[in-house]
Amino acid sequence: MPLSALILALGSAVLHAAWNLLLGRAKDVQAAAATTFVISVAVALPFAVVWWHAEPSVWPWALASSLLEVVYVIGLALAYRISEVSFVYPITRGLAPLLALAFAVFALGHGVSATEVAGVVCVALGVVGVRGRPGHGDALALLLTVTIAATIAAYTLVDRVGIQRAGALTYFVLTLALPCLVYPPLVGIRAMRRELGASVAIAGVANLGSFSLGLLALRHGSAASVLAVRSTSVVIATVLAGRVLAERVSQLRVAGSVLVFAGIVLLAT
Repeated sequence: MPLSALILALGSAVLHAAWNLLLGRAKDVQAAAATTFVISVAVALPFAVVWWHAEPSVWPWALASSLLEVVYVIGLALAYRISEVSFVYPITRGLAPLLALAFAVFALGHGVSATEVAGVVCVALGVVGVRGRPGHGDALALLLTVTIAATIAAYTLVDRVGIQRAGALTYFVLTLALPCLVYPPLVGIRAMRRELGASVAIAGVANLGSFSLGLLALRHGSAASVLAVRSTSVVIATVLAGRVLAERVSQLRVAGSVLVFAGIVLLAT
């Protein structure tokens, strides 16, 4: 994995962790998440207009990514209604890199090194290792998490191609404009207004930064590798939660963090 892609993906992971920690303080996580999506697009839009860059060939990829993002937010909204964030979020982020790697190898015929495979697997297992306890409705929640993970893998593979044809902010607006129209009605406009505040506003900017850095990383690195490094946001959030929120960090979570670190080292070689 190129060093530039690794640095960008790690920066994306840090901002993604900050975004999720800020959301964790909200009373209604779904409403807060929907609000951050809208804020991030609203902040990005004027800059995207000024520095607009989109080749004609980007539109099929942007449309495909946007539709996959819609499936993602619908699945996420349903999953969060029947289970806990600490169950859904880590598993989707741990499984997605494995699915992206498998699809890239078996469906697209992309070549990968043994080191890259080992790195992705280590990160995926480590991310799942730091998950919290599952909530109620586990069977349906697990089905939804697999669907969400597959969607994340799919739109990352699509974005790997699409970002080569547009500027990062332009592509961000093109792909997230449709989800911003779909997600708010799912969680309720009134609920979103109740969650609007400084923390959610900062989370929206962090979401924009995380997504943009992730797109830039995809210009230089493979989808599976970038997605694996971005998934370390789960571990970063867990470590920060232990420090800032005084949450108990179990031995399993420590072991998961070690696996993630080993995976990053492998991907960096």
